[in-house]
Amino acid sequence: MIAAGRDLYDDPRFFEGYRRLRDSGAGINDAVEIPAMSRMLPPVAGATVVDLGCGTGGLARRLADAGAARVLAVDSSRRMLASAAPHPRVRYLRADLEKLTLPARHADLVVSSLVLHYVADYPGLVGRVAHWLRPGGRFVFSIEHPICTAADPMAGWLTTGEGTVWPVDDYAAEGPRTQNWIVESVEKHHRRMSTLIGGLLDAGLELTGIDELVPGPAALRSRPHLAEHLRRPPLLVLGARRHT
Repeated sequence: MIAAGRDLYDDPRFFEGYRRLRDSGAGINDAVEIPAMSRMLPPVAGATVVDLGCGTGGLARRLADAGAARVLAVDSSRRMLASAAPHPRVRYLRADLEKLTLPARHADLVVSSLVLHYVADYPGLVGRVAHWLRPGGRFVFSIEHPICTAADPMAGWLTTGEGTVWPVDDYAAEGPRTQNWIVESVEKHHRRMSTLIGGLLDAGLELTGIDELVPGPAALRSRPHLAEHLRRPPLLVLGARRHT
């Protein structure tokens, strides 16, 4: 059975495995993704923010602590939202991102952390984000790098006679991919770099930043096992802005 993104985090086995991974600090979230997202984000003092796929609300609360006036934190998982800590300027909403609707020119900033590779209709969501942003509003999101999502199934490092290699195959064939990650047959969606950036431009947004994330020296000193990510970027962060 394939575990789709909107249902995945309510699977008891996956939820417990994911929670153990995050609590251990062994993943790349704390050491790589969170610092990179912070560098890409604009100042948020007084801003209205929407967090798409908020999980347990860590990013939403960090933005509120940084001065955002209000943060709407949206996720489809009951389990994740039940584990989210309250914050006076964060409102949690359970909703499917594929169907979420918000008023036009509602937000100064829309963010999403490692979620959009679960979304089937990327152009549709980006178009709605552009509709929600006020003039000058920003959209910043992280996603698994297309190099990592290309092969189907996403088998990870392959052992060869001389060590290991990361397979990049079927890169041009966009669409669903499966990966055994914590549980079997997790569904993600592969898109080319040109599709990810082109979707922003087609929605009338201006590209403001791109970062192909790899661990820095400080992260490697505290977590030497992350060195494998220097061989290929595991994550991508994109930033865009609405003009009018």
